[in-house]
Amino acid sequence: MRLRALLDTHTLGLRLLGGEDELDRTVRGVMTTDLRDPSRYLSGGELVLTGLAWRREPEDSERFVRILAAAGVAGLAAGEAELGAIPDDLVQACRRHRLPLFSVEEAVSFASITEHVVRQVSGERAGDLAAVVDRHRRLMTSGPTGGGPEVVLDLLGSDLDLRAWVLSPTGRQIAGSTLADSGPELSGELAARLAGEHLAAARTGRRGPHRTTLGGTTFSLFPIRHEGRDLRQTLLSDWLLAVEADAGDWPEERLDLLHGVTQLIAVERDRRDAARTVRRRLAQEVLELVQTGAPPAEIAARLRVAAPVLLPGLGSAPHWQIVVARVEWEDGDIPGGPVAQSLLEEMLVDPGTFGPEPSDRIAVAQTGDDAVALVPLPVPDESGDSSATGLHANELLSVVQEPLSRGLADDGRLTVGVSASVHSAEGLRGALEEARHARRVAAARPGRVCAAGHEELASHVLLLPFVPDDVRRAFTARLLDPLRDYDRRHRAELIPTLEAFLDCDGSWTRCATRLHLHVNTLRYRVGRIEQLTGRDLSRLEDKLDFFLALRMS
Repeated sequence: MRLRALLDTHTLGLRLLGGEDELDRTVRGVMTTDLRDPSRYLSGGELVLTGLAWRREPEDSERFVRILAAAGVAGLAAGEAELGAIPDDLVQACRRHRLPLFSVEEAVSFASITEHVVRQVSGERAGDLAAVVDRHRRLMTSGPTGGGPEVVLDLLGSDLDLRAWVLSPTGRQIAGSTLADSGPELSGELAARLAGEHLAAARTGRRGPHRTTLGGTTFSLFPIRHEGRDLRQTLLSDWLLAVEADAGDWPEERLDLLHGVTQLIAVERDRRDAARTVRRRLAQEVLELVQTGAPPAEIAARLRVAAPVLLPGLGSAPHWQIVVARVEWEDGDIPGGPVAQSLLEEMLVDPGTFGPEPSDRIAVAQTGDDAVALVPLPVPDESGDSSATGLHANELLSVVQEPLSRGLADDGRLTVGVSASVHSAEGLRGALEEARHARRVAAARPGRVCAAGHEELASHVLLLPFVPDDVRRAFTARLLDPLRDYDRRHRAELIPTLEAFLDCDGSWTRCATRLHLHVNTLRYRVGRIEQLTGRDLSRLEDKLDFFLALRMS
């Protein structure tokens, strides 16, 4: 019931002294007290009745009201029998803390108010609980095992008028309502932002649901997680339920229902994990054969078994790619292998790679701290071009980088390496080493989420990450610090000019066009760079030094 309903019940003898804007608060119970600190007996939502025996001096009012406001009570009703008129210091304290304050006529007993509130609240709660029980029954009889998460989300839409989606930690939409009038779909960008908000909030340790407002719309985010383990072991693989509503003022019964929904969806998550067991075992067997140097014929035989499972209906043997991922935590207490395995499986569920439907046919093994994915690729067309279907490191992280960086926070890292595609068992060992080297290149870069591909292993970029940090800092400082200092003082943009000049291979005309400068202005800036550093940008050695310094900075 609402506070407004109590005020409208004239037989209760209540008179409002402050808090007109807060009368829509929900009353969940009633408590009579004259304790100076009743906080241990408050759980939120109560109408507190008091005879003011706790007040000995005006300063007591501020302390008492502050305790009630912190406990989340719905309102305060003070009796007039003890002091007559309600003290002004109590009225002012309630106004400061936005706590509705009522006076109770001397002729009205607290017992009659308590009886009325209990009767009203009990009747409403009985109706709500009956509805909740009925909904749970329907959810259990037609839940995930009978049609997937969409069935549960449709019930939320039809029964509670709630739009909801099940999302992965990378922001991939796993399920949404299938009702015709369920409104516009959730965009991929918004889903990724919601996943990022959820991961960031979960890392703070706050209990869900987490609330966030994006694009003027408020969402409540409910975790769908495995209980009893360190949060970091499950955070990057657990799903979440995003509801288009503000759950901040929901009654406990509705929150309980949504938590029940997450438990039902968790059952579906476990079922899908179980379905990956065969693929994981196949990947583990192939990986062990490759690592132990088994004959190519034996590896090829195992690949022939794996291909129909991963790409059913494929007429000929596919090409393959290897992806290696590692999740590392700074304290080293949490094993990263299982986390990387679940996360890599999620990242490689690629809608459209193998056809119009999302593909969940990637086989991922775990070896030590690494997760290793065996990715089947369709055989190249007659032109021999398979690049369109291959995985590229930057594309792999393009969508997931922002949400996963927030989930890793300041104590975790994800690094990924991608091999070139190979067309036979003989090439798998080389592809595995290639992916591992690429991951090490990614690990040497700054950032929480980094990836590198096979194409970078034939470049100078392969060497730069392995230069000791102190050498890198000294080298870049000697060449670039004079330019940075000059830019800070004069806003001369010497560093951007240097980058553009080198990128244009020292062409004055192309560089001036790119920077929208006159050639003479460009010549002046380059001359200033040479003067400040003592280098000559017409010399190949000096150009190379500047190039390396910029890449290492």
